[in-house]
This record gives sequence, C-alpha cells and structure tokens, in this order.
Amino acid sequence: MKKLLLTLFVVLCSVSSYAQTLADLERMAQIAPLESPLLEDDTLQHLMALSTEAQYREDQRRRILLSHPSVSSDLSMPSTGYAGMASPAPDRGINYKPLDDLSWAGVPLFVAGIIAKTEKKAFRQDYKNSPSKTRLVTEFSSSIDDYLQFFSPAMTLGLKVGGVEGRSDWLRFGVSAALSYGIMAGFVNSIKYTASEMRPDGSTANSWPSGHTATAFVGATILHKEYGLTRSPWFSVLGYSAATATGIMRVLNNRHWVSDVLSGAGIGIMSGELGYMISDLIYKDKRLLRGPLSTYPNLTRKHPSFFDVSMGIGFGSKNIEFPDNRYLFNTEKDVKLQFGSSTVVQAEGAYFFNNFVGIGGRLRVRSSPIRGWNNFMKIAENDVQSTMEDLKEMEGDMTIQIDGKLTDMIEEKEFDIKSDHLTEFAGDVGVYFNIPLSDRFSLGTKALIGRSVMQSLDIDASFKGQSKGLDFDLSVRNGELASIDNIRFYDKGTPYDIEWDYVTVSGDNSTKYGTGLSLTYAYNGNFAWKVFCDYDYTRKTYTLEYDPYHYEYEACPDYLILYNLVGIGTEPIEIKTKKTMNQFVIGASFSIQF
Repeated sequence: MKKLLLTLFVVLCSVSSYAQTLADLERMAQIAPLESPLLEDDTLQHLMALSTEAQYREDQRRRILLSHPSVSSDLSMPSTGYAGMASPAPDRGINYKPLDDLSWAGVPLFVAGIIAKTEKKAFRQDYKNSPSKTRLVTEFSSSIDDYLQFFSPAMTLGLKVGGVEGRSDWLRFGVSAALSYGIMAGFVNSIKYTASEMRPDGSTANSWPSGHTATAFVGATILHKEYGLTRSPWFSVLGYSAATATGIMRVLNNRHWVSDVLSGAGIGIMSGELGYMISDLIYKDKRLLRGPLSTYPNLTRKHPSFFDVSMGIGFGSKNIEFPDNRYLFNTEKDVKLQFGSSTVVQAEGAYFFNNFVGIGGRLRVRSSPIRGWNNFMKIAENDVQSTMEDLKEMEGDMTIQIDGKLTDMIEEKEFDIKSDHLTEFAGDVGVYFNIPLSDRFSLGTKALIGRSVMQSLDIDASFKGQSKGLDFDLSVRNGELASIDNIRFYDKGTPYDIEWDYVTVSGDNSTKYGTGLSLTYAYNGNFAWKVFCDYDYTRKTYTLEYDPYHYEYEACPDYLILYNLVGIGTEPIEIKTKKTMNQFVIGASFSIQF
C-alpha cells in the first residue's frame, strides 16, 4: 500500500506541475483583449471571413498564448483539429451524442477471450500426478502490475488537479468515472465467481476474466475520453500502453491465462464507453468543457501514418522434436515439446509518403506455453530412482567396502520448472502498403525483415545429502585398464546442497520474415481500431541440454572419476535440431492516425 500511495503521489505531482503552468497560460489568454496588436487589420478581416466567431476567438487566444516567452514556438500550428494539436472547443455549444464515441472495440476482445479459453487445455500442469517434490515456479516475477493498473487514473487525476481542462468538469467526470468502474466491477466479479476458472498457478478458482487488466483498461479508456480525444492522442497511447503491459505481466506472472487478459481488456473498454454513454444521457450538453480534436475520419484524404499498440493470440508450428531422445532419456515414448497458443503484445508504427506507401517497424513480444514438461519431470524422477537402486545394490555387494551407508547420498530432491513459456523478442523493419476503402475503412499489408531473440526454458534441480569419498585400486596391463579392485566408499561427514539446470531448451538468434493483412476502422478523426492477421517465418536451431549427474560433483566427486575410467560420460549432453517456424498472429490494435 505504501508503494502504491508513493507511486500515485509522484505521478500526481509531476503531472500537476506541468498542468498548472499550462492552465495559467490559458487563463492569461482568456482575459487578454481580443484586439491584440499581434494581428494586423487585414489579417483580422481574413480570419473573420474564413472562420466562425468561435474559431476566431480560439485562433486569437492561441496567438496570445504563444507570445508568452515560456511557450515554445514549436506549438504554433493552425487550429484545424490536426492530430498533434490541442484545440479546445468553445465553452458553450459542445454537444456529445451518446453513440458518437462508442468504438465497440471491447466486444470482439471479450469474445476473443471466450474463444481463447481452449488455450487452458493446451497447457495445464498435471498437479495431481506430478511428483510431490515438483513445483511450477515461473522465471518472471514482478509486482509492478499491481501498481501499473492505476497509472491512467493517476494521470487523469493529476491533469484535473493541475487545472488542465479535459472533456468534463469535475462533477460530470466523477459521475462518468464512477459509472465506468461500477460497470466494470459488476461484470468482472459476477463472471469470476460464476465461471470459477482455476488460475494457471493452481492458487484460486477465480481466474477468468482478469480484474487487473479490466481495471487498467477502464482507466485507460477514461484517460482517452477526457484527454486523448480532446488534448492529444498521445495521452491515449500512454494509457493503453500501460494497460497492455499490465495484461501481459499478468500472464508472465503465471496469474492468468491469455483468455483472461483478452476478456478483461474487453470488459474494461466496454465499461468505460458505457459509463460515458450513460453520463452523456444524463447531462447531455451540460458541464462539458472541451470538444474533440477532430470528429470526422478521413482515411482517403490524408497520409495513413500510424502508431499502434496491439495484443493478439499466436498460432502455428506445434512442436519441437529432438533426435535420438529415446536412447538418451531411456524411454519408449518420444519426448517432444508442444506449443500452446501464445500471447502476443507489440508496438508498431509507419510513416506514409502518400496514401499508399510508407516505411516503418514493429517490436513484438511473443510468449508460448509449453506442453511436455511433465514427461521431463517423470524422466528426472526415474533417473533418481534408478540411481537410488544402484546405491542399494552396491550396499549389498560384498566386493565393495562401505563405511556407513550410500543411500543418504541423496536425502532430499526437488525439481522446479523455472519457466513454462518460450518467450521470443523480435524487431522488424520494412515497407507498409495501404488501400483506402472509404473515409472510415482501409486495408493494409506489409513486407518485413527482422531478428528473433529467444529466452531459454529450463527445469532446475535441487539436491541435498551427505558427501561421500571413494578409494579404489587400478590394475593396468599393456597400458590398458585391466581391473578396478578394493572399492571403498566412506562418509566425509559433511552435507552438500546444490542447485543446477537439469534440462534447458534454448533457441538461437535468427533472421525472420513477415507479412500481414489488417483492416482499419477509423471511428474518429485521429483514432482507429484495427484487426489484423500477421504471418512470420523463421528457421531456428533449438538446443536441448541434459545434465542429470551434476549433483555428483558435490555428492561424490571421486565417483565421477570412476565413471570416466569405465567409459561412462558425465558431462552435460547437448542435442540440436533445426525447426522451421511458421507462425500466425490474430489480434486487435488501438491506433493513432497522424
């Protein structure tokens, strides 16, 4: 709670400091006389001829504001509703129609979450049949998502407290926000405790939908409504980026499935839009302070440059098989890794030279759950069981002298799955193409090339026991080992405790190629939603490293010498295989058009 309060305080203070300066300058502009010497008479006549009285007052106010020495000249731009400007509407005459700002983007996201619920079956740890000393412990662990979900409301409040005009005054804003959060809480809690979905970490049965993600997206939608639509679209980018990051961290923290996050995002967006729609029905044109930057989309009349924040589900190549694994793992069945549907989060942007061609790039994180780890766990347990049987057999061998006992060499053992996802980081650049269909709709495609970097997947082992020493006599004839006699194990009297990577799977860095098809719907002059299907091709070399005897470096180092003398290798075993990966991503994007 202290961390949360500190985070909110810092955000509020920093935003309020900027906001207060801007508000002071605006008040200076409002009280200044309209007959400013900054403009000549002919300019005044020209402006009056081209714009309404309200537009003329706004242009005059902006020029007075820009004459202030603390304001950068970079802010000087025509008040035409262009994406990068903050063009306030007059204090009266603003009229928001309840359905004008509804994007309906939350509906397909929620439905996508329902469809993706089959992903739970694609990867689920077998808690009942797994060995008792086997745990799923994800490598990624962070509590940032507990605080990041409140980023957007903290920024919105900071701007309000600082005096920066948003869409609504305090009362209308409060009612809109309360309705939005109330609708969200009602949806989330009623579904959570009715569906009773188990979390991926097996902790509680209230996984679907994600409350953190819904909270983050309803806050981002409120920030978008108050300041993204009326001040600058980059407020919307910040809000939805933070919300998207919250959702992906819920998956990486092993607290939610992909379907939980998608449905939570959909509920958050729908709740924010419904809350503001109800507020518009209640207040109509009252208590509105600022109009939209631009209301009419014009995809056919301007360059379709964009910046997107996206989330999606990945499909494609389903498994990785390693050669000779039957002999290596002493099992009758092939041991292979199988991919479930993956979580994909990306940021993408492009600058267009005209209505049809541009250049840009994409940054993507793809996290794929893996099936097949229980097979490795069973193999690990069989390895230990086989070792214990060998130790017992040696204890009964009259030719081997043993001081004490050998079975206490392994007193405790534990296997931890440190990560259950293969995570890929990719960066691409290339050419983008656009085909305008109407003022609201356009088709897009692209041709990309980039690099793929993959994190490793591993199972860690932890053994504890008593260290042993080993003596033996060697007989050599004609330069070759003839026999090993007088084998004697003895207790060193010191315990050991060791951890190491039992099994590791990794992929090399590789070149990738990509394309895709997108459909853009512009619901506002500067904002759009996209649905897309991307395809990526890459060929990777995957490496499996298997190291079952590493504990003996601490338990009985001399035993390793004996192994080597009789030709039994104890070094980690590496198996490599090349795999062509064909991957598809279906998702949705929040897009800023500029």
